[in-house]
Amino acid sequence: MSTVIIGIGNRDRADDGAGPALVDRLAAAGLAGVRLAVAPGDMLSVLDLLDGASVAILVDAMKAGLEAGAVQRLDVSSSPFKGELSAFASSHVIGLGDAIELARTLGRLPPRVIIYGVEARDFTPGHGLSGPVEAALVELEHKIREDCACTKPH
Repeated sequence: MSTVIIGIGNRDRADDGAGPALVDRLAAAGLAGVRLAVAPGDMLSVLDLLDGASVAILVDAMKAGLEAGAVQRLDVSSSPFKGELSAFASSHVIGLGDAIELARTLGRLPPRVIIYGVEARDFTPGHGLSGPVEAALVELEHKIREDCACTKPH
């Protein structure tokens, strides 16, 4: 099984950089057996990053009206979206839900796809995550490690 973890977002827009920051954490910690990638906000580039994967874990900032730093997990492996991902369209021309459904239509969606959303506080230009989003990365890293452990052959 080939697993890819994709951090989506723009590091120059505060909390929108949550996905790339999580990928940086995983790379520094040495998560073995997975491919790590960053998509800087162009959702169509996500399609190319999915190629060859049997499991994809995507991490993006969202704006769903939750408390900043809240983490949501969606398994979108087998069913089309019914609007759950509108919150992920935060700063992208094409939303994450649209990109996933396009990949599904084109036959490019891996068999297992998990999306993690981190509720953002701030999308303004500038480097650095807000405190709640930075703190959420610890929980998120743990959850992703659990997901990766479940994808290993037994």
